[in-house]
Amino acid sequence: MVTGCNKGLGQGIAVALAEAGADIVGVNRRAAEETRGRIESLGRRYLNLEAQLGDDPAEAIVARAVEGLGQVDILVNNAGTIRRAPALEFTEADWDAVLDINLKAAFFLSQQVARHLVERKAPGRIVNIASVLSFQGGIRVPSYTASKSGILGLTRLLANEWASHGITVNAIAPGYMATDNTQALRDDENRSAEILGRIPAGRWGTPEDLAGAAIFLCSDGAAYVNGHALAVDGGWLAR
Repeated sequence: MVTGCNKGLGQGIAVALAEAGADIVGVNRRAAEETRGRIESLGRRYLNLEAQLGDDPAEAIVARAVEGLGQVDILVNNAGTIRRAPALEFTEADWDAVLDINLKAAFFLSQQVARHLVERKAPGRIVNIASVLSFQGGIRVPSYTASKSGILGLTRLLANEWASHGITVNAIAPGYMATDNTQALRDDENRSAEILGRIPAGRWGTPEDLAGAAIFLCSDGAAYVNGHALAVDGGWLAR
């Protein structure tokens, strides 16, 4: 199960997991026909569940996934949103909109998938999409920074609680990626130059850059990797 996989990072992760042999349940606000086409062209099954994360009950979403494909073994909490404004001007509505999707939905989907795995007595993998702002403060994105810092802490807590069930919980922390969430930054010539000047790789990341990290953390090869955040940032955090 990959949330927010109709485009961008989520689509890249979903396609990568399909290439590695997984059938995919996508949880999206709308149809994801491009994602479906790419996955089905690989000979894998794709089930799209339209849902409003943060509003629709996680229990119902996971139940629909199990009904559609039989079981869930992997959950990637990718869906996210962002609001930009100075902290002095930030609204409660923008705060709630980001926290509900980025943090609240991720927790309750993880809870429901973990219950499903424990009931089956089956091992599983949960991967949360964090951010370099899980480690840094950033500017003009208070709710986003809070949510991604929360995701890192939640990843560690769930890893502690569920390791005994054979469930690993890890995170991928993307750097500055070429997605809709960074469109405003990339359109700002000065800000884009500042960002690129700090990235040792010298470029914005792409959805394909997350493929290896996602496949590894969801594989048997990562069975003893738990509570870890793997940065995929072109060297941003090392600078």
